Amino acid sequence: MSSDKDSIDTYGDEEQLASFGYKQILHRTWHQFEAFMAGFGSLYVVGGARLLYSYGLYNGGPVALWTSMLVTIVFMTITAASLSEICSSIPLSGSIYVWAAEAGGRKYGRFFGFIVAYWSSTAWTSFVASNTQGTTNFMLTELAVFNAYFPGGGLDSSNVKFRAVQWIVSEAFLLIAILSNLLSPRRFAWIFKASALIIAVDFLLTVIWLPVGVSKTYGFQSAKWVFTEYYNGSGAPDVWNFMLVYLSTSGVLTGFDASGHIAEETKNASVASARGMFWSCVVSGLLAFPLLILFLFCSPSLDTLFTIATPQPFVIIYQLALGKGGQMVMTLVAIFGLLINTSLAVTAASRLIFAIARDGILPGSSWIGKVDKNGQPKNAIIFIGVVAALLLCTILPSSVAFTSLISCGALPTIAAYALIPTLRLIFTRHEFANAKWSTGRLAIPFCIIAAIWNTFLMAVLLSPLEFPVTAENFNFACAVFTFVTLAGAVSWWVVPEENWLSRRAVGRILDSTEGARARPHPADRVQGGSAAASTVGEQAKKENEVEQAAAAR
Repeated sequence: MSSDKDSIDTYGDEEQLASFGYKQILHRTWHQFEAFMAGFGSLYVVGGARLLYSYGLYNGGPVALWTSMLVTIVFMTITAASLSEICSSIPLSGSIYVWAAEAGGRKYGRFFGFIVAYWSSTAWTSFVASNTQGTTNFMLTELAVFNAYFPGGGLDSSNVKFRAVQWIVSEAFLLIAILSNLLSPRRFAWIFKASALIIAVDFLLTVIWLPVGVSKTYGFQSAKWVFTEYYNGSGAPDVWNFMLVYLSTSGVLTGFDASGHIAEETKNASVASARGMFWSCVVSGLLAFPLLILFLFCSPSLDTLFTIATPQPFVIIYQLALGKGGQMVMTLVAIFGLLINTSLAVTAASRLIFAIARDGILPGSSWIGKVDKNGQPKNAIIFIGVVAALLLCTILPSSVAFTSLISCGALPTIAAYALIPTLRLIFTRHEFANAKWSTGRLAIPFCIIAAIWNTFLMAVLLSPLEFPVTAENFNFACAVFTFVTLAGAVSWWVVPEENWLSRRAVGRILDSTEGARARPHPADRVQGGSAAASTVGEQAKKENEVEQAAAAR
């Protein structure tokens, strides 16, 4: 009975996958909870707000930080709704580049699919690397708390000995994240549960313990300070400086597309994955705003905050408010939370790489695209680990080198968030109407808002971060982003169409989305359904053979 139930649960998903031209080779054992936690855990709103808090205050102060957070929550939620509708129509691993290909239509879809594949691969891999460094910074700041001597010039990125230790610890944290992803899918489901638990513990300790500690030590900031204080740390004109705060607030809510990347491992994916994307963004936004207001009321003065010369300033804030013992507890919670956050980022990144390798575009695709006996993309996970480890090696020669490489972490994802609704407005305005999770009549207005909003964020992410601009503070995101985009364009030109994302394949997926609701419910007849899935799969296989024969001629 159990296997029959599993067949009923996954039949509709496998039939849809077959209609796209793919066979079910990944496990499909995760449910709505895992789909939600893939996005929610990757966002890790408490950790994200904590990591980006000081930077947000530096550019605009409290008034800019809380107002921009409100704007970000509204427009990121609309972006999530717009992309979730496409996810519902096309629930595939590595979803985001396929969404771009389909939104670009039969004529231009292949080109944009290549571009977004390169963008997303860069973004998620650099996020994995930068996250391990962020985790390391929490741990190494403990040396400052306990006044421990560090040779060579202290806990400063200009100190080569500090960078060496930072690199070693970051690589160790990366190894933990990779090994956790090699667990069987059913065991890895506990990582999703652990993520939910640690976020809840982190949030509750922060909103209860932190204000109690502040009330007994340096005291709260006034409401006037929280809601009206302005600060210009960048040296830019005030309007520009105010805009730079969106680097902080947008980072808190970027990455909800992780729910879509595990679609081929999620039951009822056309609904569960879309819901996971949308609600992970909504819930994160609802938690982010009150959390930020709490941080502002509990903040030390800006003069005190900006004189904290440690790898992670929030550790010192916890020390000022809670003492050495209290901050130790909060720092351990933060480190554990970031480790799980990195593990989930590896999950999303590896599914993206698996999907690209499955289509044969990467060197060594036949190896990277293999799955193990548990239906886990083991080789893609190892590949992500190797690339992220190499990125971390750039810490050793110069902190600027590593910062330059990871500066493109958020930008490609935001660019994809802007491009996909733009393509839909231009080329496929009337497609995806049959999505099971739909925005209905709001689809086009949401696309317009998402396109404009994320284009604005791109401009902010590409702009100079400090004035006057020097070699030390130059924003390398523009250079890295341009290189990655050109690499995608060159690949589109060089890779033969029959090898990846041919027009026929793009058209097949678009045709499949149009007929999504015409399929019978899988629970009606399991045996009949299996036959139908086989028929669709055979048809897809025949079409692939026709494509290859045409290419050979």
